[in-house]
Amino acid sequence: MNILGHLETVTRHRTLVMKHCFLAGIPFRGLVHDLSKFSPTEFLPGAKFYADGKRSPNEREREETGYSAAWMHHKGRNPHHWEYWFDVSPQTHRYEPVRMPIDCLKESFCDRVAASKIYQGERYTDASALEYFRSKKQMESLMHPCTACILGRWLEMLARDGEEKTFARIRRTREIECHPETCERVRARFG
Repeated sequence: MNILGHLETVTRHRTLVMKHCFLAGIPFRGLVHDLSKFSPTEFLPGAKFYADGKRSPNEREREETGYSAAWMHHKGRNPHHWEYWFDVSPQTHRYEPVRMPIDCLKESFCDRVAASKIYQGERYTDASALEYFRSKKQMESLMHPCTACILGRWLEMLARDGEEKTFARIRRTREIECHPETCERVRARFG
């Protein structure tokens, strides 16, 4: 169990997300980001399965136990995770993805970029979060199409134009600009 190592990684991550959220125009989301990670349900497994800050302890917990109780707790309390946004459709009576509200989507972007910086360290580039997103095709296919489309576009912009331009664009975005034709073209690029 590495309590101090895990605490340091979580604190570094939260600090980066907070900085990014301020740049994205959602300071409150940055201040409250991932506070559930300090609950015993998430913090104790995080310290137990700590992996030197190079990858998520949730992955190690899954490998050892077959699932991550910390992740199950976390995703249900943090609306910046796309997995939070599933509900029973009144039309189909099945669980389906729901479109993320814009501030949650902005925080999700900030979280992905910060996680890439923490886990990749010196190997991080502005394309890192996009490469991770593209490598998880099943994840992207389960998201609401508008959520996946906008997140993908922002990650592409980061890779192409850098942080300053991308955060300025995100800060100016007030609603999700989701057009079916555009989203289908963007989604096709991911797989």
